[in-house]
Amino acid sequence: MGVMPRRRLAAVALVAATALLAPTACGGSDEPAEGGPITLTVDVFGQFGYEELYREYESTHPGIKIVERGTGGNLDEYSPKLTQWLAAGKGAGDVVAIEEGLMVEYKANPQHFVNLLDHGADALKGNFLEWKWNQGLTADGKHLIGLGTDVGGMAMCYRKDLFAKAGLPTARDEVSKLWPTWADYIRVGEQFTAKKTGASFLDAGTNIFNTIVLQTAGGGPGYHYYDTSDKLVVDSNPAVRQAWDTTMDIVDSGLSGKYGSWSEEWVSAFKQAKFATIACPAWMTGVIEGNAGPTAKGQWDIARVPGDGGNWGGSHLAVPKQSKHQAEAIELAKFLTSAKGQIGAFKAKGPLPSSPQALADPAIVDSKNPYFSDAPVGQIFAEGAKTLKPVYMGPKNQAVRTEVENAVRTVELGQRSPEEGWKDAVNNAKKAADK
Repeated sequence: MGVMPRRRLAAVALVAATALLAPTACGGSDEPAEGGPITLTVDVFGQFGYEELYREYESTHPGIKIVERGTGGNLDEYSPKLTQWLAAGKGAGDVVAIEEGLMVEYKANPQHFVNLLDHGADALKGNFLEWKWNQGLTADGKHLIGLGTDVGGMAMCYRKDLFAKAGLPTARDEVSKLWPTWADYIRVGEQFTAKKTGASFLDAGTNIFNTIVLQTAGGGPGYHYYDTSDKLVVDSNPAVRQAWDTTMDIVDSGLSGKYGSWSEEWVSAFKQAKFATIACPAWMTGVIEGNAGPTAKGQWDIARVPGDGGNWGGSHLAVPKQSKHQAEAIELAKFLTSAKGQIGAFKAKGPLPSSPQALADPAIVDSKNPYFSDAPVGQIFAEGAKTLKPVYMGPKNQAVRTEVENAVRTVELGQRSPEEGWKDAVNNAKKAADK
């Protein structure tokens, strides 16, 4: 899943997830009664698409019961709780999801996690894209923290009904041709806005910013907020400033609905068709379907994203050492991240596999999504997945990202000018990195 990081939020689900992730939650699995079943707890955020996989696994492992916590939850709420549980030595699930932007931070404390290399995981290396496998390894290559779940991919999801209302093309190939660049995207957005459809052109400046910064970083230095020596470079990396300036051009053009990503207002905007486009990594398709609801089926479609592709999001599954059922948890993590498991998750909620075998499977390649007007999601997302250029993310990536996004938000809401917002982003990112 993404980031953020990432990945279907509904207001009720968010409240429920927050309650489940409260510090008083009893985390991990309880000791079974003598001869009784073992309960494995899986901690996630967003929508990983594992429900049917759990039931399948339970059917072939009659002594195992699986409980998932955090479904639909916000990464910004999930990650601090997980950090607290790991530091306390109790409270975490038997299997935990780690978003890619947080992996470096967790790898700095590998003692909190089972080394999967000690449990036969080295034989699974070929089941993952090389860079995805390497993301789960410590710098010395001796400790494997987690097994990869998905990668982001990148596209642009749009509402055909709103495009038609604005007199714009609705066929995905024609829509893709409208915006080869972000400047073209702005031009189309201005045309859309001029038609006064009652909807904004896009949902939020933060989602567009994340897309652009990952594009520019992936196509340039290969990092954004931190360089590969873990030096904070928000103010000196041209990729970040370029993404900021482009986002400010979009915001200044009045195209954003100014909805706070993952907020209740944002969820309602999906249901009420209040915006026409949203930056759309593969995992976002599940978010859209969940938030917009069944009545919007067939109204959404998927086009190429302006610019040069990119990757936003992706996670790993890890097993904390505090788990009382490490062996069973390891086997479950292996199953969920297998090619079969990744295909099942993709079919359920849309996260794009990080397994080459899964990406080449007809179940992925030939996949169409009926909710998105039978868009050939396998072709749209999977074709470029094997050549995705990962972006390096440093030790305080999530905290820094939050501050930069907050600065984007203040400009979007008219509270700061673009230049004032940039200064806030740089200064507050430095403070977050120093904590």
